[in-house]
Amino acid sequence: MTRHTDSAYGDIQHRAIEVNGVRLHLAEQGEGPLVLLLHGFPESWYSWRHQFAPLVAAGYRVVAPDQRGYARSEQPAAVDAYTLLHLVGDVTGLITALGGGEPAVVVGHDWGAPVAWAAAALRPDLVRGVAGLSVPPLPVTGLPPLAQARERFGDGFYQNYFQQPGVADAELAQDPRSTFRRILFSGSGDRPGADRPAAWVVPEGRTLLDTVPDPEKLPHWLTEDDIEAFGADYAEHGEHAFTGPLNWYRNIDRNNELGAAFAGRAIEVPALYVAGDRDMVTALVGPEATALLLDKLTPKLHRHVTLAGAGHWTQQERPAEVNAALLDFLRHLDG
Repeated sequence: MTRHTDSAYGDIQHRAIEVNGVRLHLAEQGEGPLVLLLHGFPESWYSWRHQFAPLVAAGYRVVAPDQRGYARSEQPAAVDAYTLLHLVGDVTGLITALGGGEPAVVVGHDWGAPVAWAAAALRPDLVRGVAGLSVPPLPVTGLPPLAQARERFGDGFYQNYFQQPGVADAELAQDPRSTFRRILFSGSGDRPGADRPAAWVVPEGRTLLDTVPDPEKLPHWLTEDDIEAFGADYAEHGEHAFTGPLNWYRNIDRNNELGAAFAGRAIEVPALYVAGDRDMVTALVGPEATALLLDKLTPKLHRHVTLAGAGHWTQQERPAEVNAALLDFLRHLDG
């Protein structure tokens, strides 16, 4: 296991570890109880860059993996190697390998949130607290079936668009740095019309990136160095840089089938939910459904935090508020 230090954000160590037969890249720092940070699409460990120092200073060991198929981690070739159960297995494998037998706090953003929620529901012996950013707690079956999404939003809905083999893969990998500039800006609370969040839909005859124009200027929370860091993380896989991440979406229906045995299972550990009011997810789920999910699935909910003016990239757009919420939650667990 090769280690090197990332000096840009303090003494963050990088290494690779094999979990469930897949090599995962880890960024880690600090000593103490384990806090595992799970990124979303299309990101990497780097999306948590602002969380390391405050959590480490509070006495925690912080580990942010590049999840299966993403960035510096290995990409299994088979599409069905990216089911929600595989991803939860990676989380439990990491906690077992890193935690010395002690349960961890798991924090997930975007796709990382369903993984975190499911891990907490299925393995409360290993997850002592869970926080979800952007995506509210979902049943262990994961995201709604594709047919339901198609009926609601049409064939151009991004989750359905992603099902076409090789199409989004090629579009996103053609110029990864441009891809990150476009997607990160367009999903943020700073984009034009962000006060009216809407579903991401690709009109017929258009490409995915046609719907997310390249901004003339990056928002204050995102720099060209950040774009370069994300692009460099994805460089290893070349033209398949986004295939692993897209394969998560290609298992949505399979997740519903595999998770059927656990339908209705609640999350019986303390929970935190944080989301921006300009997040596209708020348009997909809706406030009433979100409240119902929180009430039904998280009986030990500590707080539901809404960040006014924040978009989808919760911990990047509003690091101070997210860090404060996480530290409050950790104090609640350890108090």
